[in-house]
Amino acid sequence: MVASAHPTATPLAGVRVLDLATMMAAPATAAYLGDFGADVIKIEKPKEGDPQRAWGTRKQGQALYWKAIARNKRSLTLDLRTGEGADILRRLLPSTDVVIANFRPGTLERWGLGYDALEQVNPRVVMLEVSGFGRNGPLAHRPGFGTLAEARSGFAHLNGHPDGPPTLPNMGLADHLAGIMGAFAVMVALYHRERADGRGQRIDLALTDPILRLLEPSLLDWDQLRMSGQRTGSRSVHVAPRNVYRCGDGRWVALSASSPAIVRRVFAAIGQPELALDARYATNEARLRNVEELDALLGRWIGGRSADEVIATMERAEAAAGPVQDIPQVMDDPNTAARGSLVEVMDPDFGLMRLVGVVAHLSRTPGAVRTTGPRLGADTDAILAELGLGDRATALRAAGVV
Repeated sequence: MVASAHPTATPLAGVRVLDLATMMAAPATAAYLGDFGADVIKIEKPKEGDPQRAWGTRKQGQALYWKAIARNKRSLTLDLRTGEGADILRRLLPSTDVVIANFRPGTLERWGLGYDALEQVNPRVVMLEVSGFGRNGPLAHRPGFGTLAEARSGFAHLNGHPDGPPTLPNMGLADHLAGIMGAFAVMVALYHRERADGRGQRIDLALTDPILRLLEPSLLDWDQLRMSGQRTGSRSVHVAPRNVYRCGDGRWVALSASSPAIVRRVFAAIGQPELALDARYATNEARLRNVEELDALLGRWIGGRSADEVIATMERAEAAAGPVQDIPQVMDDPNTAARGSLVEVMDPDFGLMRLVGVVAHLSRTPGAVRTTGPRLGADTDAILAELGLGDRATALRAAGVV
């Protein structure tokens, strides 16, 4: 699917977002809003730009992930530390609905651009501030990254195999959870603004908070039962069987039996329906107590068959099992293609690129990936012209303001 025909009625058309943030979490929020038609202006330091431009794998000297995290954005170079730079930001404010930032608490205030100052210019503005540990509490002034949130939240402690070390995710889990939660919070604030008194508000989002929601079952276990979760590999502490199993051809399948009906189907699929009545496996509590024996039993059956045979057998039984796919397989997955989960977008540097499409499919006002991440300052002159400053672009650039 080539992202060329863009919807004419996007739900956030007319909403302007100023993305002052860097790296991943807060810029992800801006990207989600941009997917649904918001005019996202990415404000970056002159010459340097967002550090994300130099992060991760590269092609022709350019960071690949920048093309995704900065999609559907316009790039305006602006040094907010200068008086003229701050003044240009203030000129953008009357037409702005959302400001997104992730500076350490107090930084924007020192530049005269904190929420209280912005609200004086535009009381309708919604400001999302993402930080490592939030604006209050003993860690408020510490720098924070997703890695620290994943460690401090308990995620790393619970992730990995029992005989292995605490394991961090190999992707920006905490960052993207915060990015999604940030987009949700912004939309709640905009909805309230339109339904209530027309005023915006300030949103304080810590990287540690959304990941705690992910881990809430383990938090409840400790709060109510004093059960401290430990690493279990691919098993679940709440339901069995649930694991990955190696097939006879060396491939892996994942299996999850999260309800009694699916458990019965799994046992029937492996030719042992009587196991559903076995005291060791008749209830979820019993299966959790005997999970080693249960996994060994399933592992023997699965290990004697190819992955295709295992999956086909489980599908006929309407049991929940599927392949563990590597990235090339994911990119070629027919369901991914049918869903439009990957879209082809023309990039000025790399040509045709496949990016993840808009995640939620709206029936009347779908989103779209219109552009890839822009070159640094690509839209500076155009945005200055919109502000009536087009004739000053050369002087502002010479002064290092843009």
